[in-house]
Order: sequence, then C-alpha cells, then structure tokens
Amino acid sequence: MSNVRFCRRCVMNNASDKTITFDENGYCNYCTRALSEIDTSVYFPNERGQKKLDAMIAMLKEEGKGKAYDCIMGISGGLDSSYLAYLGNKWGLRILAVHIDDGYDTEISKSNIKKLCDAAHIELRSIKPDPEQFNDLTLAYMKAGVPDLAVPQDNVLFAFLYENAKKERIKYFLSGGNFALECILQNGFGHDAFDKINILDIHRKFGTKPADKLKFTSSYEKYLNNKLGKCIELRPLNYIDYNRDRAFAELSSFCGFEYYGRKHLENKLTAFVQLYWLPKKFGVDKRPSHLSSMIVSGQMTREQAMKELESPLYEESMMQEYIAFIKKKLQISDTEFDALMAAPAHKHEEYKTDKLAVVVRKVIR
Repeated sequence: MSNVRFCRRCVMNNASDKTITFDENGYCNYCTRALSEIDTSVYFPNERGQKKLDAMIAMLKEEGKGKAYDCIMGISGGLDSSYLAYLGNKWGLRILAVHIDDGYDTEISKSNIKKLCDAAHIELRSIKPDPEQFNDLTLAYMKAGVPDLAVPQDNVLFAFLYENAKKERIKYFLSGGNFALECILQNGFGHDAFDKINILDIHRKFGTKPADKLKFTSSYEKYLNNKLGKCIELRPLNYIDYNRDRAFAELSSFCGFEYYGRKHLENKLTAFVQLYWLPKKFGVDKRPSHLSSMIVSGQMTREQAMKELESPLYEESMMQEYIAFIKKKLQISDTEFDALMAAPAHKHEEYKTDKLAVVVRKVIR
C-alpha cells in the first residue's frame, strides 16, 4: 500500500478508484460529501430523526388501516434488513417480508431469516426463480465480464416485491438502505438493479437458455410507482443512531441471530462478487467503502479501519468452498471458470442500458 494515496480522514484511496479527489487537507470527496449530509439532508441520528421517525410510523399505521399490512420490505438475512424488520416489529408495524431464494443463501442466513420472522411474527413470502434460467443468466453476466453480478438477483426480488405490494395494496416499501453503513459507495462498479434493458441485452448476447420463467421489473415501473404513489421507498434507519455492533447484539438477544461475517456475506454469490470477482478481475476492494462509512458515522476510528485493511480479504478454505459451489450451480468446469476470470473486464455501459434509469434516480432522490 506504500504507493497508494489514502484520505487522511477515512480510508478511501486511489488504488481502485481513479476518480477520487483530495482537498488541501488531504480529505477525499467521498467523506466530505457524506459528512455534509448528517443532520442536514439524509442522516438524522438525533431528536430531529426521532420526530421524523414518529411521523413516519404514524403515517404507515394510518395508511395500513383496513389492509392486512402496513408496509412491505425485502429481507436477505443480512444485518440491515434484519434489524429493520426487528425494529418494525418493535414499532408495532404489520410487515410483509419478501425474500429471493436463489439457491445461494448460506445456512446461517437461512437460519437467521427463519428465527427472526418467527420471533417477530412477520409473514415471509419467498420466490424461487427457475434455477436453470437464473443460473444461466448469472453465467451470462460472468461471460459479459461486468462487475455487478448481483443485478439479476436484485431485479427478480424487486419484481416479486412490486407484485406483492400491488396484490396487497401496500403503498410503502421499507428499505434497509442506510447512511450509517453505506454513506460511502465507491464509484463505477455497481449498476442499477432496475436496468431491465441491460439485463436482457446481456442475456441475449451470452445466455444459452430462455428467460421466460423469470419476472423482471424496470426503471419505468419504479418511476411509475413513485409517480402514482405506489410502493414508495422509505429508509427508517436514517432516522436513528444506527450502530452495527449494537444491532447485532439486539438481534442476537431477540432471536438468536448469528453473525455471518462482513457486509453482504449472507449470500454465497454476493460474497464471491465482493471478495473475489471484483478484486481479482477489476482490482477493486470494497472494504474501504464499508469501513469509511463506519468512520463517518462514528463507529470506527481511521486507525482501526487501516488495521482491518491489513487482514486478508477472505479465508481461503471458505472461498474455495464457495467457488466450488458456484461452479456446480453454473455447471462449468475448472477450466471454464479460470477462462472467465482471465477474460477482459467490461463495463455495463458497453451493453445496452436504460437511459430512463438516470432520470428516475434524479426524480426519486
């Protein structure tokens, strides 16, 4: 790391992000922007946040009168969505939870979801996408050489969420997205999960199976829902002092929730993307983003974060187990996997994209 320039306030650096900028103090554009959003526009871990939260809860309960549910949310088995579901139960909300059972959940994740929903008396509806078509689409993404292999997973989940929200006449969607652990997200290596055009173009170019059994959603549907006041996204975790360690402790006490490792490691495919696909193929380590977010929200010091960056990205035996699992799911050989890893990397924008997606993001924000 001797030739890498680090921010003097967080641990964002120029090793895998050539767009990062530093001011005269050595502070980067990422943490400077994030800090400006505390108690002004996004994150309110204080009395202002409590008032906003109280108003939100009252609105949800009023909107839910005469209906079976007050709101809907996706639940992955990870910390953010699990803690939000736990809090929703404490707030007295009637939550309908949806989950994508794509075949890649870890055993800990499966157990955590069941224990949480049982303890909180939350109804859980799961979608199991056709395995042959879903895995073929995932493999198509690998063949395309794009960074965000989790886009199909997210899109299918949102299509299922919208379908259930419409069926149950639910107006509000609670998102586990939050400032405290996600206020810094490195540019350039994620892609809009609602970009159906990108999904279909990658499938057309690299898929070998039909995709007619998979249900997708689009940027237009997201825009239309927002415009018509249907399935509007809310982020309650931005109105509390959301602390990772405290959240894990509360969940453990509430239902025996087990720690599964770092962020996004509740699913074998997302773990592979975060810890292997992105670092090996794109030279991207996502840990600085996650750790810097915790520095900004006061949950970690810069020194602690720097020390954590010195540790290995993953445990070798675990990753080899996950890779073997993924090869089996995708029905590819060792040679085919190695060829995919060695092939040139590409951007999502090298394929057809939905131009409306950019507009939608600006409108909804």
